[in-house]
Formats: sequence, C-alpha cells, structure tokens
Amino acid sequence: PFGTIAIQLAQHRGAKVISTAHSLEDKQYLERLRPAGARVIDVSHGKIDVAESCLEETGGLGVDIVLDAGVRLYSAEDEPASKSQLLPHKHDIITLLGVGGHWITTEKDLQLDPPDSHSLFLKGATVSFLNDEIWNLSNVQQGKYLDILWWSYTMEKLSSSIFRPQLDEPIPLYEARVSMEIVQKNQARKRQVIQF
Repeated sequence: PFGTIAIQLAQHRGAKVISTAHSLEDKQYLERLRPAGARVIDVSHGKIDVAESCLEETGGLGVDIVLDAGVRLYSAEDEPASKSQLLPHKHDIITLLGVGGHWITTEKDLQLDPPDSHSLFLKGATVSFLNDEIWNLSNVQQGKYLDILWWSYTMEKLSSSIFRPQLDEPIPLYEARVSMEIVQKNQARKRQVIQF
C-alpha cells in the first residue's frame, strides 16, 4: 500500500517512476495506475538485474531517488532463509543512484561498509531512514499539524481519483480481533480493511 501511494504521488508531481513488481498481478495493477507512465520491472522470476534496467532506462545517469521496501544486506548464500531473495541488494541500489541521489530505506539494520560509504560520498548521495513509528516519538503538536496537512491533502487527491489505494481483500468484522492480535504480537506487519 505504501509503495502504491508513493508511486502515484511521484507521478502526480511529474516524476518518471520506475517500479518493481513481485508478481504478474502486481505488475498489471501498477501498469493500470493513472496517470500512466510508470515503468514496471517484473522481478518475480529473479532473472532481471534491477540496477542494470534502471541505468538503461536513465541512459546511464542513474536515478534521483530510491525508495525501498527492504534490501538484501548480504550475498544470496549468506542471507538468512527468512529474507526474501526478491529484494534488491544494497550494492545494486548504490549503483543505480545518480549524482546527488537520495536513498530512502525501510531497512532498520542497514550496514554500510567503507566501500559503500565511499561510493555514496563520490556521488554526493544521501541515505535516509523511513520509520512509520517515528510519529509516536515526534513533538505532539508538530505531529498533529503534519497529520492534518497530510490527511487533507490525501483526501483531496483520493476524492479526485488522483490516488487509488490498493486494497487487500476485506476481512469480516469477526476476524478483526485475530488480525489485530497477530499485528500486536509482531508476527505480521500489515494493514487490513474491515468489512462491516
């Protein structure tokens, strides 16, 4: 859901978007988004080199912003089995960043080795972390104000059909408690739509 909104917001602002999809269904959904124009790279078969595809798309210049939903920190043989092998490797992301690029990551355990830092330094690139829970730690008034701004802006774009959320199958009200318990026990991290 976050990626879908990020793609639509970037397109609305006039950015050329390159996205990855992990299934044919996701690829078809992303290609149907309006405004059209996002280049979707299907990585479900694992044969596509994301960095190479992005560099080809940008004429070798690289991208301005990378927003990831997780990265592989190690090579395939060293990676824990629980991690998805469909995620891009951190070296691929650093490779596809252009000069002055910005990498926004959701990876809380990101470790950059000296060669990685040196590559980012030479490109003048930056790394930022995206953490949903940061709103709980921010100044209460600032958080409320930004939340109001974001809410009114988002609702305006939703009502004019600029943003179209990708909704999972709604769950019946009687299953909401079970789903909430799973999330609270950190067994899953997801957003659910409850059908009344």
